[in-house]
Amino acid sequence: MSIVVESLEKKFGERVAVTGLSFEVKSGEVFGLLGPNGAGKTTTVRMLTGLLAPSSGRAVVCGVDLSGDGTALRKRVGLLTEQPGLYDRLTARENLRFFMRLHEVDETAAWKKTEKYLERFGLKGREDEPVGGFSKGMRQKLAIVRTLVHEPEVIFLDEPTSGLDPQSARTVRDAVAELSSEGRTLVLCSHNLAEVERLCTRVAVVKSRLRMVASLTDLRREGLALEIQVEGEASAFVSLLSALPFAPNVLHEGEKLRVMLSKPEQAPDVVSALVSGGARVHSVTRAARPLEEAYLELVKEET
Repeated sequence: MSIVVESLEKKFGERVAVTGLSFEVKSGEVFGLLGPNGAGKTTTVRMLTGLLAPSSGRAVVCGVDLSGDGTALRKRVGLLTEQPGLYDRLTARENLRFFMRLHEVDETAAWKKTEKYLERFGLKGREDEPVGGFSKGMRQKLAIVRTLVHEPEVIFLDEPTSGLDPQSARTVRDAVAELSSEGRTLVLCSHNLAEVERLCTRVAVVKSRLRMVASLTDLRREGLALEIQVEGEASAFVSLLSALPFAPNVLHEGEKLRVMLSKPEQAPDVVSALVSGGARVHSVTRAARPLEEAYLELVKEET
């Protein structure tokens, strides 16, 4: 395992930022850390990269306990924050060499590897330009290269494609997939659920405390989605279904209804209600539950 987390908690005074976090991340895995704003994702990442000390609990990252040598930990992990954290007045080359010195790596050897990353991200030939003149996409790609200068075993990515144009975002996603194929472990914090579906094998859903750790397949199994083909406009039956005691979430498009249920045994009641309400039902099929629906169910306000 690259990461083992046991009952991790962080308090700021009387405020509990996160509590009861327990999960494992396998070597070579792309692991998603999901949750709404203020859920504690960034706090968790800061603890796992040695920037914040936990209030209680423990974690081991790359074989290094959080209570141990912070320098040893930072040599093994890379962190891409939502803000690139580059120096505008320095050139790309100067920025990268500065971070190489911070990580105490051999600059000559590190630069040879770094040039490959610059080429991959379309930054080759721009090394001696001031970063202040770079677009947001270029800055983000340079920040990813900066994260890799010391060849970390585990890489934490906080909203890596936030604000990027579609082409730049795709380049970043492709790079994440390539880094995973090289055997690196990646932890991805993202609000982009389509991105999470494309890249991650498992996710942890956090909202101050851990809500679930599961594969994407298992997460979608929590509940059921029905696609129902009716005769005429499906919108005419939305209020009918919403009035059921278990109040399913209902979407409609043309002659199709998409009904999200919390329990599979509710499906016959849905079909019965439609028929009783005058609907001519042409077909009922079970569909993959959208990740968004499963996620929102987990992070909704508790009553």
